[in-house]
Amino acid sequence: MEKKTVLFVALSTVIFIGFYFLQNYLYPPEKQETVQNAGDSNSAPDIVETGPVLPSQNVPDDIVVNDAADEIAVQSPPEEDRAEEIQVPAEPRTRESRIQEPVAEEKTVTIETDLILVTLTSAGGDMVSYQLKEHNDKGENVEMVLGGSAEPRAFTIAFGGLNAAPVKSLFRVNQPSPLVVEFSRDFSVSGGGTFTLTKRYDFRPGEYMFELTISLDSAASMPLNVNGAAYTLGFGPQIGPRFEKLDNRYEYRHYYVFNNNKRRQVKADELIDSRFTWAGIAGKYFTAMVVPDNTLYELSFSAKAEDGLPAAARFYLIRPALSNVRTSDVYHFYLGPKNQENLGRYDTGINSFGLRDLQFIKASNTSGFLSPLENLLKLLLNFFYKLVPNYGVAIILLTLLVKIVLFPLTKKSSEASVKMQALAPKIKELQAKYKDNPAKLNTEMGALYKKEGHNPMSGCLPLLIQMPLLFAMYNLFNTHFDLRGAMFIKGWIPDLSLPEAIWTFGSSLPLLGWNSLRLLPFIYLGSQLLYGLVTRTPEQQGNSSMAMMMYVMPIMFFFILYDVPSGLLVFWIFSNLFTLVQQLALNKVLAKKRAAAAALEEREPVIAPKRKKKR
Repeated sequence: MEKKTVLFVALSTVIFIGFYFLQNYLYPPEKQETVQNAGDSNSAPDIVETGPVLPSQNVPDDIVVNDAADEIAVQSPPEEDRAEEIQVPAEPRTRESRIQEPVAEEKTVTIETDLILVTLTSAGGDMVSYQLKEHNDKGENVEMVLGGSAEPRAFTIAFGGLNAAPVKSLFRVNQPSPLVVEFSRDFSVSGGGTFTLTKRYDFRPGEYMFELTISLDSAASMPLNVNGAAYTLGFGPQIGPRFEKLDNRYEYRHYYVFNNNKRRQVKADELIDSRFTWAGIAGKYFTAMVVPDNTLYELSFSAKAEDGLPAAARFYLIRPALSNVRTSDVYHFYLGPKNQENLGRYDTGINSFGLRDLQFIKASNTSGFLSPLENLLKLLLNFFYKLVPNYGVAIILLTLLVKIVLFPLTKKSSEASVKMQALAPKIKELQAKYKDNPAKLNTEMGALYKKEGHNPMSGCLPLLIQMPLLFAMYNLFNTHFDLRGAMFIKGWIPDLSLPEAIWTFGSSLPLLGWNSLRLLPFIYLGSQLLYGLVTRTPEQQGNSSMAMMMYVMPIMFFFILYDVPSGLLVFWIFSNLFTLVQQLALNKVLAKKRAAAAALEEREPVIAPKRKKKR
């Protein structure tokens, strides 16, 4: 009995830990490899910006920029450094086609809706801030455009492919409405010809999504082909909220591409050259996603770190070369929470952009093949939250419901355990008798089990059946978005998605790496040890292997679970307590049954065998 119990616990532990390795195998985290950082001057296109340039802009040596709009000179670089030139026949300029003089100083534009607060700059027409007003990050709005030491720049334009430098020159600003802003700039191409680049941002009330239109327009017919691409639209360097490290468990960045009704996780340096419905960068609670138009774009992700930023998460959309610089490319970007309520709107069509059937919900957290079970538990959790608007209480009620539902299996396992205890003397007798004959021992053990009507796996099987449910609950309480910022007990557990702390150290403890003293892990350890002490049998008290299971395993899990979210430990603690109550009740019932069976056996008369009559 004891050996089988120890074997089961060891197997359960291996399954528990291996489950997450299996998840990483089936749904692997992104490989931390990078694409080459944009900004290689050797690949600079022979496209010249007109007008003033920011002091911080990197202008290649082969380009001379003059402030006079009609005087743009391009010097030929050495043969080995020369970028691919775009040959466009020179045309005389008329008064109507003269290049407009851009503004001489940088301007910022602030856009605010009920959900977001956005800051845009005329330098490149880029986004430098995108804050989520309804979500908190250490007392401030969650920032979805994180930067390192340098100012973050999202939705940059670079003429050419991945190695091209983003445009940082000053753009003209036009704001036709409070939620719409346009940035425009004129460019000339070596060999003759000019075109206008316009970036139009369109925000909507009640949306975490906005529309970005990139327009290229020329008065003359001319191509735009810089090393095989027209331009690259870049987002980065990182999405929020801020983090100390990415461990792929408590915080991570995954890269996804969705097409043909399937979500695929891709690597940081992988080039996607096929059509896709959407792609994005997903963290534990927030995501940045792009829905392109019907153009066949190339897509690449990058995780290259930069100063002040330990890990980055960028994506680049590469627009194919244009035979004629007259186009408008429309993109829809979602930067916001990774929850069903907001993502599901783009499946049902209940959004101001008229988008539907995007299946954004597949970017949310799931337990892989256990996702249907997790979704059911999530519905029940939200149901209890509506009854009692406290997610800590909702977790306790859901845990209680699960224990009630699983009670028949728990009862069956306990009855099997009692049966094995009753058979223990006979099993030991057989083991002593056939200790030198394993084959005969197995045969006799099988005969004993058959005679007693007992299946030795009946005690472990009910517990193994419960394992998928426990895994689904673990993932739910570890990643459920609505637990982020949800208070359970004021002053102690203010956020169920984070570890609680009753005292913060000045520095991390050596070896352990703890930076705070937490109470919930100690309560968990006490509940686990109490369960083992109350439920152990007399046969187990002198067994060293059972002692290891009773003390070593809880202590090991104490260290594993020390920094997990509070909601997960609330579930684990109350799961132990409810199991303890169930076991104590079962022990009383089973003790009465054993006493009744023993009394009945004593009262039964012994019937002597009949003697044969002598003839």
